[in-house]
Amino acid sequence: MFLVWFIAPDFLFNGMKFILGQKVEMTQIFKEDGDVVPVTVVLALPSRVVQVKTAQGKDGYNAVKIGLPGKKKLSKTALGQLCKLGNLQYIREFRTEGQSDFQKGDTITVGTFNVGDKVKIIGISKGKGFQGVVKRHGFSGQKATHGDKDQERAHGSIGSSEPARVFPGIKMPGHMGNAQVTIKNLEIVRVDIENSKLYIKGAVPGARNGLLLISG
Repeated sequence: MFLVWFIAPDFLFNGMKFILGQKVEMTQIFKEDGDVVPVTVVLALPSRVVQVKTAQGKDGYNAVKIGLPGKKKLSKTALGQLCKLGNLQYIREFRTEGQSDFQKGDTITVGTFNVGDKVKIIGISKGKGFQGVVKRHGFSGQKATHGDKDQERAHGSIGSSEPARVFPGIKMPGHMGNAQVTIKNLEIVRVDIENSKLYIKGAVPGARNGLLLISG
C-alpha cells in the first residue's frame, strides 16, 4: 500500500530552498583556522518534484511536494501513482512563500544549498519507551533515607484528592520520545555535491537513517 503523509501546518516551511535527507552520523571537521566543528552528516539524494500546488489552483495555497528514493520496493500501483518518477519511498510537502518555478519531474539536489546557509530541520526524535519522571521531566526524586524506602525516583503527590481526577498537563511517567522535533538556525558547514551530503553544524533530531525535512 502506498502511503503519502499530508503535512500538518507546523510541518510546513516558507522558504524556497528545501530537500529531504537521511541522517548518517555525527562527526567533526576542522576549519581553515584550525577550529574543530561538530557536525551531522546528512545524505540528501536527489529528490524529484511530484506535484506543484498554487494559490490560484484548486488547492488554494503554494506548495511543492517532493519525493526521496528509498530501499523499499514499491508496488506497481504506487509506482503508477508516481507517473514514472522513480521508486520514491518518502514523499513530503513544503509550503512556499509565492508560486514556485518548479515543474513536475524536476530534480532537487544538495547544490541548492551553500556553505553558511541557515536551515530549519524537522525530524522524529528517538523513542525511549515508557519512562519515569526523573528521566522524562528531570525531577530530582525523593530522599534516600528516613522513611522513603523504594521512593527515590517517585514523583510524589500530584495535588489535592478532592477533584478525584488528574488535571491535564500534570508531569507524570509516560511515553518519551518518538515525537516531532524542530530545530532552527542550523548552519551548513560543507556541501558535498559529488556524494550528495550536507554537513550541518550541531545535532539534528532522530536516529541514524531517520528522515529529515530540511529548509533554508
